[in-house]
Amino acid sequence: MTAVRRVRDLARAALPRSVGERLPAAPPREVTELLHDKRFQRAVAAAAEEQGRDEEEVWSEVKGYLHEMAAAHDDRTAQGWARMGDWFLRAYDVLVDEDDMQELRRLDRSHSLALAFSHRSYLDGMVIPNALSSRRFSPTYTFGGANLNLPIIGTVASRTGLIFIRRATQEIPVYRLALRSYIRQMVTNKRNLAWSIEGGRTRTGKLRPPVHGILKYLTDTVQGEGDAFDPDAPDVQVVPLSVVYDQLHEVSLMTEEARGANKTPEDWRWLVRFARLQRNRLGRAYLTVGEPFSLRERMAELAAEGVTGHQAVERVALDISHRINRATPVTTTAIVSLALLGADRALTVDEVLDTVEPLAAYIDARRWPVAGAADLRDRATIRRALAELTRSGVLTAYDQGTEPVWKIGDDQHLVAAFYRNTVIHILVERAIGELALLTVSELEPGTELPPGGELQVGWEEAKRMRDLLKFEFFFPSRAGFEDDLRTELRLLVGEGVTEMSPVKARELLVGARPHLAHLVLRPFLDAYLVVADRLADHGDGPVDEADLLADSLAVGQQWALQRRVASEESISLELFRTALALARHKGLLEGGEGVGSAREAFAAELRDSVRRVTIIGEIAGEPVQVVPPPVPQPQSSKRENA
Repeated sequence: MTAVRRVRDLARAALPRSVGERLPAAPPREVTELLHDKRFQRAVAAAAEEQGRDEEEVWSEVKGYLHEMAAAHDDRTAQGWARMGDWFLRAYDVLVDEDDMQELRRLDRSHSLALAFSHRSYLDGMVIPNALSSRRFSPTYTFGGANLNLPIIGTVASRTGLIFIRRATQEIPVYRLALRSYIRQMVTNKRNLAWSIEGGRTRTGKLRPPVHGILKYLTDTVQGEGDAFDPDAPDVQVVPLSVVYDQLHEVSLMTEEARGANKTPEDWRWLVRFARLQRNRLGRAYLTVGEPFSLRERMAELAAEGVTGHQAVERVALDISHRINRATPVTTTAIVSLALLGADRALTVDEVLDTVEPLAAYIDARRWPVAGAADLRDRATIRRALAELTRSGVLTAYDQGTEPVWKIGDDQHLVAAFYRNTVIHILVERAIGELALLTVSELEPGTELPPGGELQVGWEEAKRMRDLLKFEFFFPSRAGFEDDLRTELRLLVGEGVTEMSPVKARELLVGARPHLAHLVLRPFLDAYLVVADRLADHGDGPVDEADLLADSLAVGQQWALQRRVASEESISLELFRTALALARHKGLLEGGEGVGSAREAFAAELRDSVRRVTIIGEIAGEPVQVVPPPVPQPQSSKRENA
C-alpha cells in the first residue's frame, strides 16, 4: 500500500489542492444537451423498441454510460494536470515544428479538429495535450481506454478532457448509441477531439492497422442522417499527428509480451513503476503534423467514386495512416538500430557510418524529414546515439581492443527492431524494387515472357510482394503504389530506362546503393515462414489458431537457436499474428480437401522470398549466415516417421 499512497500523494501534489478534492457540481454541457435533444430521445426510444425493453430502463442505462464517458475542461485542473504531464515527460525534450503548429492554430480558430495520432507510448496522451494547450489551442478532448480510469487519477483526468471509453462494445448496443451521440454533440459544439487511429499502442514500432470505431462515428456525424449529405451537418478537419521518441522505457515490457508474456494490468502499482521509469533521460520526443483534410469533403469525393459505407471509412482510415507515416521523421536511433540489426555483429563507428551513409543519401533524395534536423552522416551524432543506446541496455560496447565496437545486446533484438520500425515505412517500396530487379536478373534464357517483356516480370514480382505484405505495411492504392515504385526505380536505375534484360538488371542491382531488402523485409518474411511451415504441417486438417501461434513461437525459438532465421526479432507473436491474418485471408486456416497443397504452396512461396532477400544481403556485402529451413516432407512421410 505504500507505493499506492506515494502515487496518490504525487497526483494530488501536482494539482491545486482545492481542485484535486472538488467534484464538478453539474454534468458537462454535452451530456445536458443530449438528454434534452429530441433526436437523441427518439433514438433511445427506437433502441428500446428494437430490443424489446422498457424505455425507462434503457434511459437509465444510457444516462449511466454518458456520465461514465463524459469529460469537461476545468482550467485550474488542466493547469495542474499539465504540470504533472511535464513531470511524467521529464525523460524527454519535446520538439515541435512551430511552423506547422502555427498553421494548425489558424485552422483551430474556425474548425473542430479531429486529431488522429500514432500511439507508441502512454506518454502520447501527455505530449499532445500539453503541446497544444501551451500554444493556446482550443481545449482538446482525448479518448482513452477505460482500463486507465484509475481511482483519483481518473476522476481528475476526466476534468482535463480525457474521455474514458470501453473497447469491447459489440454486445452493448446502448453504449454504442451513447458514444456515437456524444461524439456528434462534441463536434456540433466545435470541440477538438484526439484519438489513436491504431486503437492501442504498437508493439512493433510501426503503425498498426487502423481501428475504425471513433472514425466511423465522426463520418456519421459529418454526413448527417440518411444516404444524402445533410447540408446542416457539422464538419471536422482531420489532422494526422505523429509522435515518435528516441527511446522509450516501456518498449522492453512490450517486447516481452511479443515473446508470449502476459500484459501487465494498468493499476496503481503499474502507474508507480511507470512513473519511476521516467527518471532516466532518454533523449527527445518529436511531435509532427501531417497534412490536414476536411472529412466532409473526403467522404463526398469517395461517394462520387461509388465508395460508401464501411469501405469509405476504411479508405479514410488508410488516408490518415499514410499521412501519419509521411509526417513521421527519421530518428538517428532508428537508423543506427537498422545498421546494427542488419549486421547482427559488433561494428565500429566507421562501420556504422559506412552503412548509414548510403541510407542518408537515399533519405535526402526522397526528401524524408529527419528528426531534429540531425546530420545522419555526422560522426558525433552517430556516436552519441550509440552511447545512448548503450546506456539504456539496447547495445553492448566493448572497448578493450584497438577501438570500441557495439552490438545488439542479448535479448534486445526486438527492442532495437521497435526503434528501426519507426522508419521502416519509408524503405519498404525501395526493398520491393530491389526484389523486382533480382527477379528479372534470374530469368533463364528461353523463358516465355508476358506482354511487356522483362519489365513486366519485374512489375509482377513487385505486385506479388505488395500482396504478400499488405497486412504488415500501409501501401497506397495500386496506382499510387506503381507511381511510388517508379520513383524508387528511377533512383535505382536512373532515368530513361525503357528496356531490361537479366544481365542489365544484375548490373544495376549490384551497383545500387543502399541495398535494403535484407535489412527491411527479412525479419517479416522469416516470421511468416515459421507460421507457414507449422501450418503446412497440418496437411488438410483443421487448425486451432491459438495452438498454431504457440507452436510457431516454440519452433521459431528453435530456429533462432539453429540460425535458421536471420535474427531473433522474427520470433514475435505480433509478427506471427499478422502472418495468421494473411493465411486467413488466403483461406488456409479452414480444413478441407486440397487445402494442404495450398498450405505447402504458401510455405514454398515464402521460402523462395527468403532466398531472394538473402541474395540481396550477399550482394550488399553483408551475407546473412543462416541455414535454410528444410523443405517439408510429404504429409504421409511425416505421419510414418511419427
